[in-house]
Amino acid sequence: MYIVENMRLLLVEDDVRLSQALVEAFQKNRYGIDAVYTGPDGLKYAQGGIYDALILDTMVPGMDGISVLKTLREEKHSVPVLLLSDKGDVQDIVSGLDSGADDYVVKPFNTDELLARVRALTRRKGALKEDIITFGDLTLDKNSCELQKTGGSGVKLSLKELQIVELLFDNPRQVIKKETIIEKIWGGDSDAEYNNVEVYISFVRKKMDELGVRTRIRTARGIGYSLEEGN
Repeated sequence: MYIVENMRLLLVEDDVRLSQALVEAFQKNRYGIDAVYTGPDGLKYAQGGIYDALILDTMVPGMDGISVLKTLREEKHSVPVLLLSDKGDVQDIVSGLDSGADDYVVKPFNTDELLARVRALTRRKGALKEDIITFGDLTLDKNSCELQKTGGSGVKLSLKELQIVELLFDNPRQVIKKETIIEKIWGGDSDAEYNNVEVYISFVRKKMDELGVRTRIRTARGIGYSLEEGN
């Protein structure tokens, strides 16, 4: 049985009634999901790097879905993308997949099939993630919940510390906004505040100091944090 845990989706669909129906269906299946209705909004949200998969209509206003997808891929965002489209010709499907989509669903579709396809995408993403990641002289071992000086000693991380560190490792050198960390780790409906993030960042920094690594979590004042290689 595939269990959804901390999975967050972004839906970009300008048909409001369809969007609302899909949001309800995914929420019933224990997904966190945000919905926007234009291409520019979809691109902006997706660039935040907090989503496990993106469901993107090809014909949204402001910026069409294929352009959104191509921009994300050019910027090296690897989030799985499922395209929704009224166009079901073979050439349209091939064009969408060649643009960087991971799957393509033609309207009208069965909601249960869409749910199954998204489960497959997020399952694949989980399988592709490495259990041991290294950045600079710092290594994260997700199996043992341990942060290590590469080739040296390690320290245990709490669950929240692990989730924050994993988010930073997945987006090295990129500033992760405090709002993004709260949404991804605590959930969009949480009462968590900025000081919750600051406290856990301070815990992780102390553990990094214990390890004596040069890699640092840098503060973008008033914005968020980034994982950077030390000098």
